[in-house]
Amino acid sequence: MDTTTLAEVSGNVATIGYGLAAIGPGIGLGILIGKTVEGMSRQPEVAGQLRATMFIGVAFVEVLALLGLVTGFLF
Repeated sequence: MDTTTLAEVSGNVATIGYGLAAIGPGIGLGILIGKTVEGMSRQPEVAGQLRATMFIGVAFVEVLALLGLVTGFLF
């Protein structure tokens, strides 16, 4: 077996970078939404306020994923 084929990387390295950059926002969204649902179940009277705050947080976390995508295209 030829050792040069084992070290060959095919495809764009930026794709791997974006895959790694998507892990952080994915974990962040899971924690954010899970804790919001937990808070809503503990205190249903503040569900509207928690939901509004969650959507603002989701927007900020999604910006991180989009920055990772744009960075992959730029570099």
